[in-house]
Amino acid sequence: MSVDFIGMIQSQKQSEIHAPAGPVVDRDYVRAFAQAHETAGFDRILVPHHSTGPSATLTIAYAAAVTERIHFMLAHRPGFTSPTLAARQIATLDQFSGGRLGVHFISGGSDDEQKRDGDYLDHDQRYARTDEYLGILRRIWTEPQPFDHAGQFYRFERGFSEVKPAQQPHVPIYFGGASAAALEVAGKHADVYALWGESLDQVRDLTTRVRAEAAKHGREVRFSVSFRPVLAETEDKAWQRADNILQRTRALRVQAGYSRGGPQQSEGARRLLAAADQGDRVDQRLWTAIARETGGRSNSTGLVGTPEQVADALLAYYDLGVTTFLIRGFDPLEDAIDYGRELIPRVRELVAQRDAALSQRAA
Repeated sequence: MSVDFIGMIQSQKQSEIHAPAGPVVDRDYVRAFAQAHETAGFDRILVPHHSTGPSATLTIAYAAAVTERIHFMLAHRPGFTSPTLAARQIATLDQFSGGRLGVHFISGGSDDEQKRDGDYLDHDQRYARTDEYLGILRRIWTEPQPFDHAGQFYRFERGFSEVKPAQQPHVPIYFGGASAAALEVAGKHADVYALWGESLDQVRDLTTRVRAEAAKHGREVRFSVSFRPVLAETEDKAWQRADNILQRTRALRVQAGYSRGGPQQSEGARRLLAAADQGDRVDQRLWTAIARETGGRSNSTGLVGTPEQVADALLAYYDLGVTTFLIRGFDPLEDAIDYGRELIPRVRELVAQRDAALSQRAA
């Protein structure tokens, strides 16, 4: 199996250790950030969605125009756009980008975040809506004739799109969520199921459950795991860098008036905090201190070590069936460049060696 690397860009420089700087939409930064990922050998770039931030769709439209080969992943929340309109918008963006678009569907793990855009459904209702939404999108993308729909959340007559995605049968569907309601949706619709950076045992458990859900529908699902690699030339220096990142994170949160992060509502956040309960270092390389500090917000667990050590850690997840890694740094642009120097090529080499060895044993 091949392995894919996904990075992440934002419209201005910011992270747990960098307060937002520059204009909210910094075109020069976005261009440099996207091009750095392409040069570093990433396969795809995620553009995240926040209820107060710039449009991820339009950010990708710009980033695609200033790059040539790299693919993109749009973070998209069902519920704020009619699925018939969203299907046409996504298909149009896939056409203009030359078939370089994937979409990560996020049902929403925080009631407060959803309410900012007027969404008052509860957790399980949001996943039920996503199920219906994705079913409609897939039909709009593939149906050759208009069709009617009357469901729990959506109703329309003669829904249709003249524009179809450049990719067939449709753009790749990425999906996350670790609750029982989320796993049911993943089994029905996900091409790639995305986890935050959990322990090996946790990933083994969750991927097994997702595979079982997908099997109910005669489907197979690929898996992605997200990490924040912290690299240095020696292991000691890498852990020193990690400690510095933790101290800077704490200082910035105090400066911003944040208390220590309480747990998010999402099951994914609770799973990150469960890993953190095992200690700051899990499975030797998994670093959970930032997840604990921020309440499991976003993909906040790291892998700490030399490029060789972190590559070996990623290979252990590959052996569990994970074929995509979303990696981003605490120094966002600089780390993306650094990952391309050794980490990404080394992991690709290890995967090729592992696959060759497996082929020889099977022959």
